[in-house]
Amino acid sequence: ARRYHDKHPFHRMLHGGRCSRGQVQAWALNRYCYQAVIPLKDAALIARCDDPAVRRAWRSRLVDHDGGSENEEGEGGDGRGGEGGLARWLTLTDGLGLARETVVSQTQALPASRFAALAYLDFVRSRSLLEAIASSLTELFSPAVIGERIDGMLKHYDFVTPETLAYFQARPPQASRDSAFALRYVKAHATTPVLQRQVQDALVFKCEVLWTMLDALYAAYVTPGHIPPSAFVPDARDTGAPVVPEAT
Repeated sequence: ARRYHDKHPFHRMLHGGRCSRGQVQAWALNRYCYQAVIPLKDAALIARCDDPAVRRAWRSRLVDHDGGSENEEGEGGDGRGGEGGLARWLTLTDGLGLARETVVSQTQALPASRFAALAYLDFVRSRSLLEAIASSLTELFSPAVIGERIDGMLKHYDFVTPETLAYFQARPPQASRDSAFALRYVKAHATTPVLQRQVQDALVFKCEVLWTMLDALYAAYVTPGHIPPSAFVPDARDTGAPVVPEAT
């Protein structure tokens, strides 16, 4: 409740309609670094898992994000196995007017966004399977936050449409399913105080990954004059009126 990134000032600006179009673009472009890592970390976790039942349960995450073949269920059983979360995120960035090749290449993402996403991937690859699974438990909080995001962005930004936000429409049931499985797993396998602390620390680490990405966005696009070299620079027409940071 204290550490999840919905408490971050940039997050509150985004949902409260206090971001310019350029700041929303910067958020979507940089968040792609994290989105692109999700199927990589899930594949890495599956490769390390000896239990076929866990592999089967976790495999749906790959289909959710990468998409699947046309005869594969995908997307919570809605029959659209060919369409995944990554494609839907690119629908978002397309709708915000960002060039797809710029988003996918990540060449204009903030260094901190790339580093944070890769730190998450490294964590899942290098820590115990229990810690890797526990790091996904931020999904416990995401359905409620996604609802706030959809409502807030549609209410406050005339350049956002329901079609643009298709990624978020699909996520709540997936996140609820996945977090329920992960929570059952860690409760069953974290059988000592040491293992329970590892679970807690893994969840804290994941919260810090998400928080760090918003710190970088705030420093670059809210604090004037701090956009790193080669990073995305919003068009002057998209900057809008100066945004006053929310009081803490």
